[in-house]
Amino acid sequence: MIRTTATAFVLAVSLSALSTAGADMVKLRSGASIAGKILKQTDRAVWIDIGSDVVQVDMEQVDSVQREDAGAALQADASQLFSTAKDLPTLPPKELSKGLGPAVIKVSTPGGLGSGVIISPDGFAITNAHVIQGERSLRATIWVKQPDGSLKRTDIDDVEIEAVNNSHDLALIKLKSPDGKPFPVAPLEGEDSIEAGQRVFAIGNPLGLERTLTEGVVSVPAMQLDGRTYIQTDTPINPGNSGGPLFNMRGEVVGITNMKITLGENVGFAIPARYVKDFVRHREAFAFDKNNPNSGHFYHPAPPRSQPGAPGELDDGSSKPSAKPTRGTTGTDTPNK
Repeated sequence: MIRTTATAFVLAVSLSALSTAGADMVKLRSGASIAGKILKQTDRAVWIDIGSDVVQVDMEQVDSVQREDAGAALQADASQLFSTAKDLPTLPPKELSKGLGPAVIKVSTPGGLGSGVIISPDGFAITNAHVIQGERSLRATIWVKQPDGSLKRTDIDDVEIEAVNNSHDLALIKLKSPDGKPFPVAPLEGEDSIEAGQRVFAIGNPLGLERTLTEGVVSVPAMQLDGRTYIQTDTPINPGNSGGPLFNMRGEVVGITNMKITLGENVGFAIPARYVKDFVRHREAFAFDKNNPNSGHFYHPAPPRSQPGAPGELDDGSSKPSAKPTRGTTGTDTPNK
């Protein structure tokens, strides 16, 4: 809350300063607003310079934050397929989801569904490889923001598979814009700065429940599994979340959710953004080829034999040894021993 030593004074100054041009604006859940210069903001509090004093407000009391420089510009990567950003403000998930929600998509196949996130205005999006495993017919569902602020649900059937990395469970797909306009995008984390206890949230489609937001913290920033590191989080993740983004409180994609331990409670994992950036930058090495059975498909290892010894004859008879002609002694039918 606002510091009690300056509550009345702050409200008086802030309400009189609402019309101040070029000021940052912090709207509180109580309905009051504070105008001034935001000096610092974290996921727990925001500090505002109102001219005669500096006020600290807990983020739990904040409804929204509007910055004069709200638009920390996106910086395109050399690959031109994703962007990073600097000086993004720390905001609550409620506020971040308003801008980031349209960049999260649902990916549907004949065999199931998952989530994804758009990283390029041209329609390039990231999802999990296992979401599209062995599939060619994909559909993406997007939510287009309307002038009145509502979201229009739109299905896109023109979806192409661009690249697949089964090792890291990542896939790059491309959507065709239904109206020819650029897609909204979500920036990837510029620097790897994940820490234990850091607040994060996921947006996805768990069990088909579209645009579901769940929140948690980073449990372990680098958990080693099968020779690769993952972000472990207690953010609730369920089937359908796969391929969706894990955001920090600045609205950056820090990971792509891909799995959970089913026998545990809230033990989920996400692929770190650094793997995503490397995959996109070197997408040519993972280019999808419909004529190559190893591209976009995953072959499970053969099951172990249940009994020792040499394998028996296959049902189709293909393993049966071919008959060898006998060689007999000249003038006789007795075979050589």
